[in-house]
Amino acid sequence: MEKLSLKQHILFFSLLTACFFVCLCIGSVPIALSESVDILYKALMGVEQSSTSASILIFVRLPRVTSTGLVGASLAISGAAMQGLLQNPLADGGTLGTSAGAALGAVLSIAFDITLPSFALAGTAIMAILFSFISLIIVMSIAYAVDKNFTNNTIILMGVIFSMFAGSLISLVMAFSGEKLRSITFWTMGSLAGADFSNIVLLLLSLIPSSLVLMLNAREINAFSLGENEALHIGVNVKKVKIALLIAVSCLIGTAVSVGGSIGFVGLIVPHALRIKFSGNYKKLLPLCLYAGAIFLMLTDLLARTILSPVELPIGVVTSFVGAIVFVVIYAGRKRNA
Repeated sequence: MEKLSLKQHILFFSLLTACFFVCLCIGSVPIALSESVDILYKALMGVEQSSTSASILIFVRLPRVTSTGLVGASLAISGAAMQGLLQNPLADGGTLGTSAGAALGAVLSIAFDITLPSFALAGTAIMAILFSFISLIIVMSIAYAVDKNFTNNTIILMGVIFSMFAGSLISLVMAFSGEKLRSITFWTMGSLAGADFSNIVLLLLSLIPSSLVLMLNAREINAFSLGENEALHIGVNVKKVKIALLIAVSCLIGTAVSVGGSIGFVGLIVPHALRIKFSGNYKKLLPLCLYAGAIFLMLTDLLARTILSPVELPIGVVTSFVGAIVFVVIYAGRKRNA
């Protein structure tokens, strides 16, 4: 199977870099590209800077734009993996219920001021990641109890049911959250406004090993597209690979939700768009999703914080709006070409 070529890597990395600097420079306080590069260079060299532009760029935009890119990459690659694993073009990482579970953990943390002072990345992040893993265990355990063959349809059904259950619990918590209702509501719509460098570390600790697991199993995901029985016949350990991929996706989704809140459509739209252009070869599709997911969410976040400036829209609202339109266009185009 053909992998992503060096030329394609360079092309997408260049697009990602260009997008990164555009998002750094544009905002309520515009900063010229040359000034931005100079500020970043001095920061890397350890030069102390006291200008307003430097403070905005280093402590506000840099962590936000970087975190946004990492969240986008996490959501896109997890969505692609789920679509291949579950043989369902409408699947994404949230299909397993891990996104809803992570959101439930984060909402509980916000509503009840749950913190862990001994950890640098405490509170919302720890609770969201913890609940994402708990959700995965619950969904997989119920699916296995109902269907010993651990089929995809059973996993999807249990994931949807659990998502509905977690959503009802979130609504219940919000009903009794009192003065915390506003912050919970804004968080559930998705936002990266408060991202800092600790979020970047957390996202990297999740994205690097989890995406590596997915890409190392790209051949197996390609085999799943033929059907589980066919994959088993060509030597794929179906249950072992499926569990490894589900854990990796759970980690990616839980971490992304803990940092950015509930952000929809990224894991659905990005793999769909790339699959139309580059087919369904997951050796190529998965690394492409890392680039395209980061680019898509960075540009969406830029739109969210500038289109009605100085008012900032929740990024989840913008991704849902843009994603719904893109999905309809893609689906209509595929129907015409069918």
